[in-house]
Amino acid sequence: MSPRGLRRAMNWWPPYLFAGVRVVHLAEDWSSARVRLRLRRFNSNYVGTHFGGSLFSMSDPFWMLLVMQRLGRDYIVWDRAGEIDFVSPGRGDVFADFKLTEERLEEIREATADGGKALPWFENEVVAADGTVVARVRKQLYVRRKHHDGQRGPGPGRTDPAAATGHQAKG
Repeated sequence: MSPRGLRRAMNWWPPYLFAGVRVVHLAEDWSSARVRLRLRRFNSNYVGTHFGGSLFSMSDPFWMLLVMQRLGRDYIVWDRAGEIDFVSPGRGDVFADFKLTEERLEEIREATADGGKALPWFENEVVAADGTVVARVRKQLYVRRKHHDGQRGPGPGRTDPAAATGHQAKG
């Protein structure tokens, strides 16, 4: 899907639509994104500021999407961990900007060149229209090159993404 098509789809995706999240920019080369969250009655918390879950949600998928698209089909990319630090109350439109540099991509390529995994951390801030920092978000990704035998899932010598993230399969 093109960046323009994905931006449109995400803006109509129910979790974003009903939370008031809008993807306002997604670069054609997948190098950057900008997201806005408007404060509404249905996404505010008890004291009338932005609900923390919405602040985290607006930042959640973008590092994975940008890295996945820039690295291409030869890589497996998963979200692994995330954390948010609430800095100040959000009382109006807030924005999150994501910029993926070629240097970060090269670090990941080098770290996974031997078939191993990389667990890079990415950071962004959620800021108010006046530049006040509302929250700092950190996301960790799981990245590894796919094997050339065409298999994607776990097998001999492969790392199961669920095991790499600490999740255990039930069954």
